[in-house]
Amino acid sequence: METNVIYQGECSNVMQENIPDNSIDLTVTSPPYDNLRNYEGFEFDFKPIAKELYRVTKKGGVVVWVVADQTVNGSETGTSFRQALYFKELGFNLHDTMIYQKRSIPLNHNRYEQGFEYMFIFSKGKPKTFNPIMQKNKKRKLKIEKGTHTQSDGNKKGLTHKRKRESIKLNVWHYDTGYMLTTKDKIAFEHPAIFPEKLAEDHIKSWSNKGDVILDPMCGSGTVLKQAKILNRNWIGIDIAEKYVNLSYKRLGKLDKSYYDELPEEEKPKQKQLF
Repeated sequence: METNVIYQGECSNVMQENIPDNSIDLTVTSPPYDNLRNYEGFEFDFKPIAKELYRVTKKGGVVVWVVADQTVNGSETGTSFRQALYFKELGFNLHDTMIYQKRSIPLNHNRYEQGFEYMFIFSKGKPKTFNPIMQKNKKRKLKIEKGTHTQSDGNKKGLTHKRKRESIKLNVWHYDTGYMLTTKDKIAFEHPAIFPEKLAEDHIKSWSNKGDVILDPMCGSGTVLKQAKILNRNWIGIDIAEKYVNLSYKRLGKLDKSYYDELPEEEKPKQKQLF
């Protein structure tokens, strides 16, 4: 199996032809949401993709599926939940239902604005890797009202309990979104839908180790591939649109000039944009 490469084509076919059974440690990806995105005229066929993801995932491997629902005639479609249930039918465990909370949201509707997306964590058996993201505890001393003792002056004083300096982060993750917040790579915004680099980084750190193989079968602007490379993982990208395969290589070119050199001359951006 070749790694550190991006394939152009329909991802279920590419996986079937190029990726062996039980070979992927972690998949991090985000599919098109219902009909919200016009993805270069291509259609999204979910079930064959899900089946191939189950086949290629190692025992103990994880699939991170970032998804949301379209609202049609005042009702959310529920497609995300149907997809989650189908992954379970295939044999995946629904290890966790996480939330990607967006810090900056434009207000456009006469309803509470959609400020989050689901991050379904599917595992093939028990996850073999979990490197939890830790967070600092702001209040390390807590007053416990129930437990009191009497001081020598007769006054009662509440007992205190010390927390650890850090604890495992909760499963609602907050990220800044929008132009030059999701990423500092200007060229990434040539893609219509990108998620934060930090989101990809946090999941790659959580569910994989150095040297593992990370897959994004709908790699778009290459966010997952870029973060996998930075974190010393091997990676495989797939996208159905050639223009986005080239876009991903451009972003990787910021990390390694060899990717830039491989692009067709007409696809190369100005050097100052990359290096």
